[in-house]
Amino acid sequence: MSEQPCDSSAPTLFTWEFATDPYPAYAWLRDHAPVHRTTLPSGVDAWLVTRYADAKKALADPRLSKNPQRHSAAAHAKGKVGIPGERSAELMTHLLNIDPPDHTRLRRLVSKAFTPGRVAEFAPRVRTLTDQLIDAFEERGEADLIHEFAFPLPIYAICDLLGVPREDQDDLRDWAGMMIRHGSGPRGGVARAVKRIRGYLAELIHRKRDDLGEDLISGLIRASDHGEHLTENEAAAMCFVLLFAGFETTINLIGNGVYALLRNPEQRAHMQRAVEEGDERLLAAGVEELLRYDGPVEIATWRFATEPLTLAGQRIAEGEPVLVVLAAADRDPERFAAPDVLDLTRRDNQHLGYGHGIHYCLGAPLARLEARTAIGTLLRRLPGLRLAADPEDLRWRGGLIMRGLRTLPVTWNSTGG
Repeated sequence: MSEQPCDSSAPTLFTWEFATDPYPAYAWLRDHAPVHRTTLPSGVDAWLVTRYADAKKALADPRLSKNPQRHSAAAHAKGKVGIPGERSAELMTHLLNIDPPDHTRLRRLVSKAFTPGRVAEFAPRVRTLTDQLIDAFEERGEADLIHEFAFPLPIYAICDLLGVPREDQDDLRDWAGMMIRHGSGPRGGVARAVKRIRGYLAELIHRKRDDLGEDLISGLIRASDHGEHLTENEAAAMCFVLLFAGFETTINLIGNGVYALLRNPEQRAHMQRAVEEGDERLLAAGVEELLRYDGPVEIATWRFATEPLTLAGQRIAEGEPVLVVLAAADRDPERFAAPDVLDLTRRDNQHLGYGHGIHYCLGAPLARLEARTAIGTLLRRLPGLRLAADPEDLRWRGGLIMRGLRTLPVTWNSTGG
């Protein structure tokens, strides 16, 4: 690993205290070490990029590969980089792990099945799911919004979009829950869940080849580019990453977003009025600000230098991991006025919450739809919603890439007996 001067005043990263509020540490890094070498909890050394301008350049830099084999096959096999278990489950060939020209080919194929029109057509189903989940706890007057709302909504939504039969969706929910629960614990728990999901998806894809429908998996099977189809491994890997990336980011977007609103009463009241008045523009702008302020993806997925390069004056050697800290970049005062203030009416909000460049999140339109629907419906149906715990008692899930609460206890004035 390249040398960088040691600074004894540098903040301690990746502790539980850091996870609760990483933003002061990121502010220090932006000011003093915008491209900072650190040792991750896994033992892997990596560079953290924290300023907005540097982050945007790095996200689009073709010299930074997404392929983990550019780093260390041994580290990846041990689950230290990438998604644990994906190599052994033969799920490597997806958009988070490949570069052009394979990335260009696969994204073009997948985009044919994952169109904005398909997402728009899915809006009524998202509204139905949202109302059904709220129906289950509305009269009780209290709930854990993570486990009872933010977690099941995107799981059932992505299952419906993929074409997972209703009778199988609870199994997918359980396996996805294993991935969430074990995200900061024994890596084997995640790997076992990945293996189960991989086996199920392979079987489902095989069944659908004989009975194509209008769902996303059927669309992936049909997708072709000049006669070239996705292989079964490619289709399974793409379905897996859509499931994996699609549910956890949306859980965190809804959970972090509601929490931010509850901690900022004036902004919450502003959003409440917009919902009551049917102001869809402010609701949409508000979701963008929630993405910037405390987004679901803290650090962009792994990148590896394909050649020696320099970022913000730091020399990075070939093969070294580079992690773009989206949470730090999106609070850079050089790019955003009063970046630590939640402002739902913020203009020129070109945040990096869903990345930038050729790896911009393909599922961002669906996540935005789910967040607008979930947050808008919660405020409309539960206008007295309030936090039912001391913020200091809440715990954030450990992990490198995602940022999200373990629980979000809330209460409201119930109409039930």
